[in-house]
Amino acid sequence: MVRRDRGRCELITEHGPRFAEIDRAIPADPVSSPCTGDWVAVGSATLLETAPAPGAAAPDAVTRPAEPMVMEVLPRRSALVRSTASRRSTGQVLAANVDLVLVVAALTEPLRPARLERLIALAWESGASPLIVLTKADLAPAGHPTAGPDPFWHTALAALAPGVGVRTVSTQDGRGLDELCDELAGPSPGGRTAVLVGPSGVGKSTLANTLAGADRLAVGAVRGSDGKGRHTTVRRELIPLPSGGVLIDTPGVRGIGLWGSGDGVDTAFTEIVDLAATCRFTDCEHRTEPGCAVLAAVENGTLPERRLASYRKLQRESHWMQTREDARLAAGQRARWKRIHKEQRQLYADRERHGRHR
Repeated sequence: MVRRDRGRCELITEHGPRFAEIDRAIPADPVSSPCTGDWVAVGSATLLETAPAPGAAAPDAVTRPAEPMVMEVLPRRSALVRSTASRRSTGQVLAANVDLVLVVAALTEPLRPARLERLIALAWESGASPLIVLTKADLAPAGHPTAGPDPFWHTALAALAPGVGVRTVSTQDGRGLDELCDELAGPSPGGRTAVLVGPSGVGKSTLANTLAGADRLAVGAVRGSDGKGRHTTVRRELIPLPSGGVLIDTPGVRGIGLWGSGDGVDTAFTEIVDLAATCRFTDCEHRTEPGCAVLAAVENGTLPERRLASYRKLQRESHWMQTREDARLAAGQRARWKRIHKEQRQLYADRERHGRHR
C-alpha cells in the first residue's frame, strides 16, 4: 500500500498503480486496519445501481464495472506502532513491513536525549532496526561537534543509543547521502523499506525528495522565531528510490507515546538490562536494594543517572499502556461472552415458547 486517504487507498499491483476502496468488513481498529507499507489481498466489488430504462415506468438495475477492493491485510513482519494522541488503549500503526526506522534529528537543534531514546525504543519495539540520521550538517554552527574532528557528538549518541548506527547528511552539499543510499539499498536486489520519524522541521521531506531525485513531497521552512517546523507532511506515503529500496515519510510528531510489551525499551537500554542481570536479587527494582549493580554503576559514574531515570519513565509508560490494552481486550472478551449468553437465553426462550404452542 502506497498511501491511504480514509476509506480509499493507492496500491502497487502487478498491473501498475491502482486505487481501491477498503472493505467495511475489515476491523476499524487502528492497529488492524490497512496502512502504508502493508501487503493486502485485493478482490473486486460489482456495484448495482438503478437507472430508468427508455420507455419504462420503473428503473432497471444497471451493473457497473467491478472496482478493486481491499479484502484483507496480510500478516506483517514488522509494524511501527505508537499510542494514539488521545492516550486511549488502542495503538496507531505509522508504517508496516519496514526494515529500517530512520530516526531523524537536525544538527541545527540541541540534542534532546529523552526524545531520541523514546524514538529508539519505539523503533526496536516495531521489529525493525533503528538508524539515526543527522540532517542539515551544512548548517551546523561553528564549533559544533560535527563541524570538526571532535567526535563528542557521535560519542554522546553511542551512549544514548547503544548498537545503533549514525549517519550525518546534508541535502545541500550531498554529504553522507551515498552512505545512506547504500544502507537503504541493502544486500538484497529489492532493497530495504525504511520509514522516517522525527519532529517537524528536521528535514524529513527534504531528505526524502533528495533520495528520490524528485520533488515528491511538499517542504516548508522552519519558523525564524523559535526554529520549529510546520506540519507540511499530512499523510504517510511510500516512495520508491532509484538507488534501491523504498522510503516512507511520516508527519512530524512532537510527542509520541509507546505502545507495546516493553521489549523495545529493554533493547534501547541494553546496558541497564545487562547490569540488572548481575543484581543480588532477581526482582531488584534498582532503587534502595542492597547489591544492586545498576545503582552501583550510577554511583561510580559509569551509568548516567539521567539515563536510569529515562529508563524508568519509559518502562512505566509501556507497562501502563500494556495494562490498558489488556483491560480493553478483557472487556471485549467479556462483552463477547455476554452477547453469546444473551443469544443462547433468547434461543432457549423461543424454543420453549414454540413448544407450548404445539
